[in-house]
Amino acid sequence: MSTTASGDPVRSEPFGTAPDGTPVERWTLRAGGLTARVLTLGAVLQTLEVPDRDGRVANVVLGLERAEDYPGHGAYFGAVVGRYANRIAGGRFELDGAVHTVPANDRGNALHGGPRGFDTKVWRAEAGERDGAPSLRLALTSPDGDMGFPGTLEAELVYTLHPDGRLALEYRATTDRATVVNLTHHAYFNLAGEGAGDVLGHVLRLDADAYTPVDATGIPLAGAPTPVAGTPFDFTEPRAVGERLAGPDAEGDQQIADAGGYDHNWVLRPAPADAAGGFRPVAELVEPESGRALEVWTTEDGVQFYSGNQLDGTLTGPSGRRYGPHAGLCLETQAFPDSPNRPDFPSTVLRPGEEYASRTEFRFTAR
Repeated sequence: MSTTASGDPVRSEPFGTAPDGTPVERWTLRAGGLTARVLTLGAVLQTLEVPDRDGRVANVVLGLERAEDYPGHGAYFGAVVGRYANRIAGGRFELDGAVHTVPANDRGNALHGGPRGFDTKVWRAEAGERDGAPSLRLALTSPDGDMGFPGTLEAELVYTLHPDGRLALEYRATTDRATVVNLTHHAYFNLAGEGAGDVLGHVLRLDADAYTPVDATGIPLAGAPTPVAGTPFDFTEPRAVGERLAGPDAEGDQQIADAGGYDHNWVLRPAPADAAGGFRPVAELVEPESGRALEVWTTEDGVQFYSGNQLDGTLTGPSGRRYGPHAGLCLETQAFPDSPNRPDFPSTVLRPGEEYASRTEFRFTAR
């Protein structure tokens, strides 16, 4: 065990093994009224305990009980996904005149870095502190050719749990050869508590005036992003997640029908000029019964809002309850899908001598 200067412990314990037999550790961070448990497998945020308006604590992220349960389920519970989060059309992209192929593991496209992406790897862990708060640095070396991506990538994520209710995520990466990088966190939130039912009554606001419509396989359509105004994708004002997933608003909306709900990239409003490094608030999620609220801050250009459409009741969390449709939702701060094939989207190319840097914070309060 190591202990921060403020007295908050950062503990590790054995937690099973990865498919290749590598031992997995579980690290526990505590600060203020929050407790986070993180696995070295996939840098997974397994649990995150947060108090409600009455001080009652509940785990607000979906997860699985054993390390052995994580590989192969396809839900990416709480994992860091990469080397390229979201989809690459046909699993193919061209960079500096060379064509690179990533295994197509989702309807003919590469999803979240391929079938053996960063979520399947055991990361190296080191406990520490930042600004007097407990932190955990997780590092991974992705060799040249890993899942077809060029260049040896040195990636890291630092989790920091602040006493004021913030879980900070800081990503960095460097490469020895030109490559593409897009990392995100695939936490599923249910602010009523893990296993407490669906999230359709959660109230969501997104600071986004447009989104990128997709084809039936989840690849963005050609052309400019589409304004959300007058569509079921308008969360510029707070709305219940389930308000437009059924009834007249959803009728005839092919985007909703194809995805079975929301699984789309929202184009976030640009950061104000005084936002250091583009870091600004972009989303707010509230669960009315418990009063728990989550505010998302990021440096990224987009957020993939996924309403847990494909959860089908076959996976069971630490609560012992099965995860059915919409048992949790994801707010994945990231670059736009298929950016390596879309020169009109912000670039995700990383070259030697450059550093990929991305920052996201999940800020919890109760009201």
